[in-house]
Amino acid sequence: MPRVLVVGESWFTYTVHQKGFDAFHTAEYTEGGGVFLDALRSRGHEVTYVPAHEIPTRVPDTPDGLDVFDVVVISDVGANSFQLPPETFNRSEPAPDRSELVRDFVERGGGVLMIGGYLTFSGIDARARWGRTPLAAALPVTMLDRDDRVELTAGAVPEVVGPHPVVSGLDRTWPALLGLNEVAVRPDAALLAECAGHPLLVVGGHGSGRSAAFTSDVAPHWAPPPFLEWDGYPELWDRLVRWLAGEEL
Repeated sequence: MPRVLVVGESWFTYTVHQKGFDAFHTAEYTEGGGVFLDALRSRGHEVTYVPAHEIPTRVPDTPDGLDVFDVVVISDVGANSFQLPPETFNRSEPAPDRSELVRDFVERGGGVLMIGGYLTFSGIDARARWGRTPLAAALPVTMLDRDDRVELTAGAVPEVVGPHPVVSGLDRTWPALLGLNEVAVRPDAALLAECAGHPLLVVGGHGSGRSAAFTSDVAPHWAPPPFLEWDGYPELWDRLVRWLAGEEL
């Protein structure tokens, strides 16, 4: 089964509690991708998970390091975490650009999946800025140079719109989502699913490898409980990861 590196889907929250004259702070750490990771592992995939704050120490910074994987998944973490390691940002020392290494990984035959969120694609206030990285060329979509969030507060039902082995056998419609990132499909890519008229699942190729974009989330808030509990949830990710790894479904 494919060896999968999943990066992101974690965050720290700092809260100010104001109680009359007094105030105090609390901090909390959250990993949001548990259901997604469990879905992959339940289908036999060998998954290595790297939280966002561990990218500088655990995401490989050499081609050989990445080549132990078949697929790299980037979910809800911005490009700065890949392009600004501590040695460069703090000490002005040159260092490998991990976004470029992932692009090269795909060119050599690997697979990459970018999953949506407030800090992927362009993201909130365009802070994710993946469209300005070397990896952008390997993705099957182009990104906006502005805040690309589409908030679907009332919910919108995804619909399969194109035939492909990845979506073969899945329901034509999926449980509602609450938001996504706005992107454009590259001419040579395949649009498999839409949500509220926007691309939701797109697949394509780059060099000798394969790439995919899922523009909504794998966890709340854009992915509410009915989507996470959907019977097709593990099947979708299993089929997509196997296809990205080069398997003919």
